[in-house]
Amino acid sequence: MSDSSAVVQLALRAALSGWAVSEVRGNQARVLPAPDLDTLSAHLAAVDPAWSLTWACESAAPFVVRARLTLCGAVREGLSSAQRLEDAKKLALADAFRYFGVYSALEAPWVDYDPEEGANTSELGAGDFGAETETVRPVTPLPSTPKDPQMESARAHIDTLMEQLRQGGKGGEAIKLLMRGYGETVEESRAIYKELQALQRR
Repeated sequence: MSDSSAVVQLALRAALSGWAVSEVRGNQARVLPAPDLDTLSAHLAAVDPAWSLTWACESAAPFVVRARLTLCGAVREGLSSAQRLEDAKKLALADAFRYFGVYSALEAPWVDYDPEEGANTSELGAGDFGAETETVRPVTPLPSTPKDPQMESARAHIDTLMEQLRQGGKGGEAIKLLMRGYGETVEESRAIYKELQALQRR
């Protein structure tokens, strides 16, 4: 792992100091370690003043959010869903962190949940949650060449099919297939598209 990758991962691990609700069952909620959005900027600006983060809301029932994080020349996307928009944003960003090689080693605890107040995480504390870095996941900058038209076309086809599945009442199942993104290569994108087609035919 390069020194720059290690510095980036340390910053991301430090930012992984909040909680987000991933599931609700009655008055109990399952929470996952997630980035603290209030302190995120301070952690990331220390390693890359030009860092950026954009969000895209794919659905609203439940909320499905895509987070696109640009850090030190590398761009990674995360996708997740939750009942609340804020939770979906945090979980999507945590998913993007994984592509930088950062994730939490903790199991997801269940806590008391109130529809108005949200999850009670006061007794869980904060910190880096024992976050660990994967052994082989170097942060590599994206090439400066123009976007691959084949990849753009594949993504557009997947988006179109996703919309059809949502309209057909299969949006939830489709999102699970797309939780890790559109694929890094044209072949991976085509494989994802075929899985979505198979779901549509069921």
